[in-house]
Amino acid sequence: MAAKTMTERFPAIRVTMLPKDTNAQGTIFGGVILSYIDMAGGIEAQRQSPSKFVTKAMHEVIFVAPVHLGDLVTFYTRTIRIGRTSITVAVEVEVERLGQSGTKETVRVTQAEVIYVAVDENGRPTPIKTP
Repeated sequence: MAAKTMTERFPAIRVTMLPKDTNAQGTIFGGVILSYIDMAGGIEAQRQSPSKFVTKAMHEVIFVAPVHLGDLVTFYTRTIRIGRTSITVAVEVEVERLGQSGTKETVRVTQAEVIYVAVDENGRPTPIKTP
């Protein structure tokens, strides 16, 4: 399969943050967001190919805004590149915040590039299957 790129952004996951996800400061643990980033990227990889994928790398994740209890968090994905055995997915994380007066605010929280590798039954890299 030749390398290709996509430009369309896909809302892979939407979730409301709950009390179990909060740290002592009342904001959401970064690790919870990282887990959802990995899950959203994996969903995008599966949209592109029926191959079995494992996470190879997650490039720099910088949190530019906190996620609060009750925020509706959307994880948008976009395939950046499909190579012979790997797929690179961009994940953008945005929150919808409802203000006390009923106003809505959308805030970009973070973004990441995640690389997934197609593997065979022995866990070794294998060419990506085409749908």
